[in-house]
Amino acid sequence: MLSLSLLFLAILLAAVTSIAGRVFCGYFCFQTVWTDVFTFIEGKLEGNTPQKAYEFKSSPMSPSKVTKKLTKHVLWLTIAFLTGITFSAWFMDAFLLWHQVAHLSAPKPVWIALAILGGVTYWFAGFMREQVCFWLCPYARLQGVMYDQDTILPAYDAQRGEPRGKLNKDSTVDDLHGSCIDCKVCVAVCPTGVDIRKGQQEGCITCGLCIDACDSIMDKIEQPRGLIRYASFKELHQGINSTPWYFRVRFMLYSLIMLASLGGIGYGFTHLSPIEFSVIHERQPLYVLLSDGSIQNKYTLKLLNKTKQPMKIHYESIGLESAELYGLPEKIIVEPGKMVSVYAYVKVVEKQLVSGLQDITFMAHIINYDAIKVSSKSVFITP
Repeated sequence: MLSLSLLFLAILLAAVTSIAGRVFCGYFCFQTVWTDVFTFIEGKLEGNTPQKAYEFKSSPMSPSKVTKKLTKHVLWLTIAFLTGITFSAWFMDAFLLWHQVAHLSAPKPVWIALAILGGVTYWFAGFMREQVCFWLCPYARLQGVMYDQDTILPAYDAQRGEPRGKLNKDSTVDDLHGSCIDCKVCVAVCPTGVDIRKGQQEGCITCGLCIDACDSIMDKIEQPRGLIRYASFKELHQGINSTPWYFRVRFMLYSLIMLASLGGIGYGFTHLSPIEFSVIHERQPLYVLLSDGSIQNKYTLKLLNKTKQPMKIHYESIGLESAELYGLPEKIIVEPGKMVSVYAYVKVVEKQLVSGLQDITFMAHIINYDAIKVSSKSVFITP
């Protein structure tokens, strides 16, 4: 189910990108979200406009300035630490993890994960920010090749905006040849510094800030909104409407793949076993010749309990005549959410030996759950 889930998410990303561009980058990407949170904290403490931020940065050092800077970095490090904790919690019990971290008794891999994830979050969201999109993120390149002429993207209407002209107190908008007054507000608000008037570029993350900024300027100069707007190549350069997304062949193919993935995921969930059982044959040695002439093979039996109740397990082997299963603990109990591995030995007397590989099946019976039993196939190896 994991592979199908990853397939579904990958195709969903491709389908959304083909319809509306890099909306994942602009609204859902972890780097974008974390950067927005970090810049929000910075704006509240040091100024949320370029002018206020510059005044704070250029002001002389004072107790107030030191306190604000220290508060900012403490909050950033706290978020980074929580990010590392969240990642580590995917691989172990969350309550146990918090207890071990609070008492400084967590395993070394946990501290390594906290250091790496925390450091990366603090550095990327606090300092590199949108430069990650330019230099490190592979999705910026991948999504750029998923566009077509029907994809809706933030775009500049050059036919309406050109030629540009400055607006001053001695001129009016009617004196200009185009609606663009070359105020460069669209460039100033862009997180990656893209000039949308030069067309689509790899730095554009489809956040739409340039659209809002341009609309605010159009309102001030009493011009219609939409000089920068969400539009397709067909609309801007061919003067025709885009093909509805539900009629596009590419989206239909994407939808079929996603439906097939969802069907497989649904089947997996409805047929999910409460336990997982596997048998691993010992590789070294493959078999042992005992003093009485019989052949012995060693196996590792692993059983995972996915239920909320303890399980009492009884193992047996079938499918191999005269095989004797021994060496198992008398009492095998698997706690909820835990996996128990035990060693088992199977031997066949000399008279019943057949040269080569023989099939053998191990059965796991859940004593306190009569309806649950599971099997796993392996082989018995002889000279």
